[in-house]
Amino acid sequence: MARNLTQLELLIELEAVAEQNVNRHLSMAKEWHPHDYVPWDEGRNFAALDGTDWELGQSKLNEVARAAMITNLLTEDNLPSYHRTIAEGFSRDSAWGTWVNRWTAEENRHGIAIRDYLVVTRSVDPVELENARMVHMTNGYSPYTLVRRQGRPDLLMNTGLLQSVTYVTFQELATRVSHRNTGRVCDEANADRLLQRIAADENLHMIFYRNVCGAALDLVPEQAMPVVKDIIMQFQMPGAGMPNWRRNGVLMAKHGIYDLRQHLEEVLWPVLRKWQVFERNDFGPAGEAAREELGEFLENLKRDCERFEEQRDRSLAREAARREKAADLVSTRV
Repeated sequence: MARNLTQLELLIELEAVAEQNVNRHLSMAKEWHPHDYVPWDEGRNFAALDGTDWELGQSKLNEVARAAMITNLLTEDNLPSYHRTIAEGFSRDSAWGTWVNRWTAEENRHGIAIRDYLVVTRSVDPVELENARMVHMTNGYSPYTLVRRQGRPDLLMNTGLLQSVTYVTFQELATRVSHRNTGRVCDEANADRLLQRIAADENLHMIFYRNVCGAALDLVPEQAMPVVKDIIMQFQMPGAGMPNWRRNGVLMAKHGIYDLRQHLEEVLWPVLRKWQVFERNDFGPAGEAAREELGEFLENLKRDCERFEEQRDRSLAREAARREKAADLVSTRV
């Protein structure tokens, strides 16, 4: 039976794959500049500079779009924690270090662009946004903190490269879906254009991680498959725990920005098919057991999707009925 490789051995064995994919990314990444995506002519001073402070009527975005924009931006804001986590799982040398630094620089650009857009257009309350940023970044981020809270100390034993590339593969794709769908619900051309650009970056990031993780599955399938299973079954977006996380998440799921169905069909399944997880014949006992457990989880998740959609449809129907009733009352009084 093949032995598990150490962290160092994995980094050495997969270095050529990392280099190939760094070069691929650099050849495909488009140069762009945040200032080109911000309508600066809409900007004006706030009260500290003898202007006018924010109030809700200034925002062109609806409640759902505001919640999604804030969630997406606060997620991007925790970049120092993400950089540390990935750097610890990878290496500062060779192609690994090149990728970590390049990825960090590109992700930082996303936060710059979204914040400039939101503040200049007065789309959200800048005071509330800054207070939430301070809380979220002070708390920081570690994937292992969530694992501890879930009572799974066994997952902490297998840290490093495999955890990082598996988690970030799914997380980057989920972020792409969230940004793209947020752009659509904003109903504002500049916001949609900006989030399309960011979503394209996130997709390229996902491809790097997906290809490295796929190579790890080919190299050590018996070692990698339990990690894939654990990451999927314990998955949470990195913004979990930010202020108003649950409320904003419910709004986003309810209005089709990111829900269970999208997580299953647009994030999990495309990656699992690319890796041919359910077609492979190179697993040993541990890999087979993990794959079987994952298959059962995915079936249960499909049923959860159906239940959630039934509840969502009923909730949206009730809201529509209330709005119609309120409109009828107004017309009657007039």
